[in-house]
Amino acid sequence: MSLPAPTSDALAASHALQHLIAAEIERAPGAIPFTRFMELALYAPGLGYYSGGAAKLGKDGDFTTAPELTPLFGATLAHVAAAIIAQSAPRILEFGAGTGKLAFDILTELKAAGIELEQYAIVELSGELRARQQALLGGFPQVVWLDALPERWDGAVFGNEVLDAMPVQLVRKTAGGWRELYVTIQDGGFAYEEQPMSAELQRQLASQVGAEQEAELPDGYETELHGTACGFMATLGRMLAQGSGAAVLLDYGFPGHEYYLDQRDKGTLMCHYRHHAHAEPFYLPGLQDITAHVDFTAAAVAAQDAGADVLAYMNQAAFLIGAGVGELLLRTDPSDAMAYLPQANALQKLVSPAEMGELFKVLVIGKNVELPAQLAAADRSHRL
Repeated sequence: MSLPAPTSDALAASHALQHLIAAEIERAPGAIPFTRFMELALYAPGLGYYSGGAAKLGKDGDFTTAPELTPLFGATLAHVAAAIIAQSAPRILEFGAGTGKLAFDILTELKAAGIELEQYAIVELSGELRARQQALLGGFPQVVWLDALPERWDGAVFGNEVLDAMPVQLVRKTAGGWRELYVTIQDGGFAYEEQPMSAELQRQLASQVGAEQEAELPDGYETELHGTACGFMATLGRMLAQGSGAAVLLDYGFPGHEYYLDQRDKGTLMCHYRHHAHAEPFYLPGLQDITAHVDFTAAAVAAQDAGADVLAYMNQAAFLIGAGVGELLLRTDPSDAMAYLPQANALQKLVSPAEMGELFKVLVIGKNVELPAQLAAADRSHRL
């Protein structure tokens, strides 16, 4: 692959992480599940992609998220939050807050609207990102950082591109049945090795893919199972079911019936390094993001089984337009081209079907609250 060369310090950090992973493989002995490899690559203390010190987001990082494109994104979510907290409590929880830009824009918009917020809680696993958040959000005393999700939450919850970064299991269909892909060491590097699936993983496969769809998939078909994300959604569902509020999850992915198609015979696993996308998870562990598209059906079912209600599901374009992003854009005078055009262009990227508008979906789960009428009218949860 033709990718930008890392600095010597970054390369040394990746080598240290590779040695750590290799040592765990040797202790295993011989192989670890891919989900464990991905967990270490992303979250190993001090060395993993999200727990290390390198910049992840923006022009100096590896990818750009919606809040980095325009403050209109956060301002729009602020109005959704206002509708939710008006029915519950004046509190917001954000999971995986990135640079803190989304929190900043939400808090700024709520303040401008005269809406008092009691607390803005952030759950952040990355020390580097938490430090950036603390620097940016110092002017908002309502912001606190948590190490884990609370048992109960009343208010609004946001997770932008959170589910895609949760470790996945990789599985492959063979003539002898499905096998889980483990990671071993071969010729001095990491390589896949097939191993029998556990009973628990077989149940996850049956739940996500379904017997009818599974039977149609050819031998050699590879895909991801989302045990960690489903566990997170179950925890989130239980948390909301005990109170009143709603969680808005924005991410790229598909409903289950679109996820496991013939053309996705190598799954959806994707890596991001210095604004280059590729499909090699063993490349420079710790220096690149590793993600998989979200199975929104599996996520919704996990939350629903835990007691939450599925309030809405739609693409990002429908969500932002229904939440009033167009009206917010018009607060900038269209005749002022220097101010208006950059915001209009950024919004186009967020809602265009050729950009983020269709690939990104929005799942809203909650309890004892209702969404604004325009959002409820855009609901397509029957497609899950």
